[in-house]
Amino acid sequence: MPPRIRVIPAILTDDPAKLAAMARQAEGYAGYVQLDIMDGRFVPSHSVTCQQAAAVFLEIPWEVHLMVEKPEQQLECFKQAGARKVIFHYEATDSAGEVISQARHLGLGVGLAVNPETPVSAVLPLLEVDSVLFLAVHPGFYGARFLPEVLGKIAELKSARPDMEIGIDGGVKENNIKLVAGSGVNDIYVGSAIFLDSQPAEAFRRLQTLANEAV
Repeated sequence: MPPRIRVIPAILTDDPAKLAAMARQAEGYAGYVQLDIMDGRFVPSHSVTCQQAAAVFLEIPWEVHLMVEKPEQQLECFKQAGARKVIFHYEATDSAGEVISQARHLGLGVGLAVNPETPVSAVLPLLEVDSVLFLAVHPGFYGARFLPEVLGKIAELKSARPDMEIGIDGGVKENNIKLVAGSGVNDIYVGSAIFLDSQPAEAFRRLQTLANEAV
């Protein structure tokens, strides 16, 4: 039986060689991964590009989290690269509805990411998406401090849209994953607590076990 809550490894790097190594590693223990893409404008940091990501063939299903300006310009590339789903930021565009429509036209799943300071009320009119991803950190860096107040937004969205798939990303570690898992989320995205551990596969399994224990 699949877990009620999924822990999803989130791959973030600016080095194509490390991307390939992290991807091969994750294939050994996870059934699904997320690739984080940053442009140095919407967030301060850079990551690998879509073209570099496309050169790394993933054996397992994956999605992309676009922390970029003008996300619509990257949809076609990531579709061709093999992404199943694209998650883009509400704050990154004035035309979120158009981005959603373009993603649908390409046959991509689509999710909406929300920064910590953005109220749930701002995104309620745009919930013709597959999921909402709440950022529990200010995005762009591995290892940023978890913002527990974001958990209240999960409850707020669940109240308004009980059927919506909800994810949380940022700052989740062994010492807080039970709290996060008990908030009503479906997916918990974890980067540094997996990939910076000396034994990433074991770290992933511990986190999944802890999440399962909370529900």
